[in-house]
Amino acid sequence: MSDHIKYNEAISEIEDILRQIENEEMDVDDLSDKVKRAYFLLKFCKEKLHSTEKDIEKIMKDFSEES
Repeated sequence: MSDHIKYNEAISEIEDILRQIENEEMDVDDLSDKVKRAYFLLKFCKEKLHSTEKDIEKIMKDFSEES
């Protein structure tokens, strides 16, 4: 699993996995691997959003202190 993925790519891959599951396009043998991948991607997205939120809060704080 690559750690060098962008947020939008992760979201797109999650959507694709969900579509495959919903449409029963996924082989049962692949299901466990895909669910693990989706978990990894969801965790990555959550961490990315949290990190971005912290960055924005810091920038806003710095900006308000400069004003």
